[in-house]
Parts: sequence; C-alpha cells; structure tokens
Amino acid sequence: MQLTKLALGLGLALGMAATALAQTTMRISISTAQNSHQGVAIDTFAKEVEKRTGGRYKVQTFYNGALGGERESIEAVQLGTQELAFSSTGPVPNFVPETKILDVPFLFRDKAHARAVLDGPIGQDLLTKFDAKGFKALAWAENGFRHMTNSKRDVKTPEDLKGLKMRTMENPVHIAAYKGFGIITTPMAFPEVFTALQQGTVDGQENPLPVIISAKFDQVQKHLSLTGHVYSPCIFVMNKGVFDKLSAADKQAFLDAAKEGTKANRARVDEDDAKGVADLRAKGMTVIDDLDKSKFVAALAPVNAQFEKEFGKANLDKIRNYK
Repeated sequence: MQLTKLALGLGLALGMAATALAQTTMRISISTAQNSHQGVAIDTFAKEVEKRTGGRYKVQTFYNGALGGERESIEAVQLGTQELAFSSTGPVPNFVPETKILDVPFLFRDKAHARAVLDGPIGQDLLTKFDAKGFKALAWAENGFRHMTNSKRDVKTPEDLKGLKMRTMENPVHIAAYKGFGIITTPMAFPEVFTALQQGTVDGQENPLPVIISAKFDQVQKHLSLTGHVYSPCIFVMNKGVFDKLSAADKQAFLDAAKEGTKANRARVDEDDAKGVADLRAKGMTVIDDLDKSKFVAALAPVNAQFEKEFGKANLDKIRNYK
C-alpha cells in the first residue's frame, strides 16, 4: 500500500515537473501604464496565448517602460534578448523603413479608414517587410490620432505652434513634419516625457487621447488642441527566430491571440476617444476642438511635397483613397 502511494506520488510529481518543463515563458512590454489601450492589448494577448496553447506558453507582461522605452524594446526583440514587444510605430521606421509612409500627416481620414488600410492588402503587405529585419510582425493595432498639448498657450492655428519646444517620437517623418510647423523638435523616449514636461525641459508633446489620459499629462500640461495631425498605429512584434521554432498550430495561436489583442485595444481607444475630452476638461485642461484643419494641412504643403518625392505620390494616394 505504502509502495503504491509512493509510486503515485512520484508519478504525480514527475507529471507536474514535466508540465513545468513543458511551459515556455516569454516576455512582452509596453511603455504606457497597464490601465491603458496598450495594457489591454498585451493583457488580452497573454491570456489568449495561454488559452490557445493549453498553457504550454505563458507571456509575462511588463508596463511603464519597465524593460526600456519602445526603441529599446524593439531592439531587444530584434536581438532576441526579449521575445515580444507591443509598440507604437514611432521608432519602427528605424528598423523597418518601409513603414515610414504610415506616419505622413493627414494621410488617414478617420479611424475606420486607417483600420481598413492596415487590415487590408496594404497593411498586410507591410507586415511582411519585418521578416528580413529579424521580426515576425503579428498584427497591427492602434495608438490613435495624435493631438498637441503644451504648457504655454492655446493652439488654434499653425502659427501658434511656432517656437514651441515639443517632445517628438524618435521618428524621422514626424520630426520633418513638425519642423514644418516651426516647432523646436526634441526626440525623446516615452518613459522620460512626464518628467521633461514637469521640469519644463520641453513645453509640450503630442499623443493620442488614450496616451494623454493614461500618462496623466493633464497634471503637467494646460492646453490641448485636437489637431489629429497623425494617425499612430501600434504593432505586435515577435523575434523571428522564436516564432519560426513554433509548430504550425502554435504559430497560428500567436497570430490569433494578437488579433484578439487588437480587437480589445481598438475598443479601448474608441472608449477613451469618446470620453477623453470631457475627462480632461474636468481635470482642468483647456481643450480646443474647433480647429480649421485645412490651415494645418496647408502649412505642411512644402513638407508634403518632400514626402511625395520620398514615398511616391501614387503610393500616398493609394492609401488616401483606399475604401
């Protein structure tokens, strides 16, 4: 009897050990808070991966730049020191230059248009461009339309932007465009932004409402203008070597989990956009929501001419006119 119990105990222990050994842990990170549209994306993704692989894969989630800023996280995924990252496209063109086209100002009419482009042939073709750079791009998700905040003055016209020292993403297209507005651009990793605004190192920054809300920028910025000047996608990236080692079924599980993460992420962006302005006004921000966007578009005419040379007018029009 004792021997039977011992054998059963040993069998159970060995079974548990085998299960523990069989579970592979991976890491995914974001630069924003857990309670954000990006946090929802990676939490959903992690839950779905575990569910779809029967617990054989566990994804640990890290928030608030705990593993570094977006550029550092993408670099770590490329090098294979981190398996996964979820990032805005801010630093992505430094690794995959073909994605630069998505950052052209006033390229997308609205979120529905942007989502259709990313989920359609144009966006799916861009995902394949990551393969040669050491990544598997799992899915496009969303940051949202970017708006301007600052601590100095209301921005109602492009002229009001002149001379403002603004934090920008480490993105060549954004920097060229904002210089076209007369902004003094200061590229900076996201985890450093709140302190830079608090200390007055920069006057302002630009981000979608979900980021402005989750980062609590209302505490260090007085003025918000709904410029909607750039649509900002997000992306799930995985180290290509790690992805390639997965079985066909597990590859599909990771791809499907990223799609579910995207659904949750976009739903949260919609929610934040719907309530964001009222929330930020209640917290004391002055919100300018009746801008004449055509003036901002016109102010960028010289820069847009450069972009048409760089990307090809036909390629930009293909996105602009996509239905």
